[in-house]
Amino acid sequence: MATRQPPARKARANSAATQHDTTSTTEEASRRGDDERDGLLAKIKADFDDRLARMAADPAQWIEFIDHVAAFGARYSLGNQILLLVQADERGITPRYFLPYGRKDGSTGWKAHQRYVRAGEKAFKIWAPMKRRPTEEQAAAWEANGRTVRREPSGRPAVQVVGFGLANTFELSQTDGEPFDPPTVLVRRRVNQRGDRPQLLVGDDPTGVYDDLVTLITGEGYDYKLVAPHTGHLNGANGVTVPGPDIRVVQVRDDVDPAQRTKTTLHELAHLRCGHLDALTSGHTLHRGRTETEAESVTHIVLRALGMDSAAFSDAYVFGWANGDMDLVKECAATVLRVAKQILADLTPGDRDDAADPSPPGPGAPEPVALALAGPPPVGPEAG
Repeated sequence: MATRQPPARKARANSAATQHDTTSTTEEASRRGDDERDGLLAKIKADFDDRLARMAADPAQWIEFIDHVAAFGARYSLGNQILLLVQADERGITPRYFLPYGRKDGSTGWKAHQRYVRAGEKAFKIWAPMKRRPTEEQAAAWEANGRTVRREPSGRPAVQVVGFGLANTFELSQTDGEPFDPPTVLVRRRVNQRGDRPQLLVGDDPTGVYDDLVTLITGEGYDYKLVAPHTGHLNGANGVTVPGPDIRVVQVRDDVDPAQRTKTTLHELAHLRCGHLDALTSGHTLHRGRTETEAESVTHIVLRALGMDSAAFSDAYVFGWANGDMDLVKECAATVLRVAKQILADLTPGDRDDAADPSPPGPGAPEPVALALAGPPPVGPEAG
């Protein structure tokens, strides 16, 4: 006579089998996810290096990159800037503006602008910082390795950036909803050169930031003066910054149009913020082509974000200083982006845009592993 398994025992057996199948499926999905992420990271690194190699080999590629940075208003780090451009190139689109989908309460991202990502749209990937409170043991290990650990007044490690992961963002063309005009200036470059000499900008200054730039320069500990051409320390330059134990002064020609006066003043501030004067006074030698390219690139990004196109003057400033050195171009690009973002923040205090890199890391925070970046830097006067 056949016996029948008790119902409870049979149910337990089926439950165990189901749990085993579920565990196996979860582990397999996890392995697939890890493989896909590793493949994506390898591709990101290859694309990043390829873009850098082209920028290092061809000054025109640098100009194109800086123009894209200007269109985005210098909102992104070097790694995210190139990551977004690579993905846009793969999709055959010209990106205009990026935001995340937004929180459920509609306070951030595209939701805050009453726009919604269309169903089925594929997100763009950017590096986003991951934050948590490290244990005391982890904090001690980081400090032993030279990393800055933020602490609360009580001495307890504070919540801080501990690493980076890939996050989603979406381009304007992927959304529908209320009309949206990107707050950056989307003016096509107008290059007006005679031979290889840069042309002075003419006309009024639409940005209204001249006085603020002077304030930022004096805040760096320098006097600021408008002087006649070929007088003072100018020689044949439009502007010059003179550091020294007895004199610290920025001089700018007094006979140029307001647009050029603002551009030259910003160029000299960029030299200060890029650390070029620090390198000069400490006895380090930097290629003048590099220092001028950094300062002029910062100037072009900031002015375009503020509504003025300086390309007529800027394009002639790109010298063949890199000689294909990818590490040097990476360091230069990181410096340009850092300084441009800093100056724009100083000119628009309290103006936070959630299109920017989320919670950018502070000093001492780790960089994305696949996109490790270098930090900031005789400085010569602005030619003309």
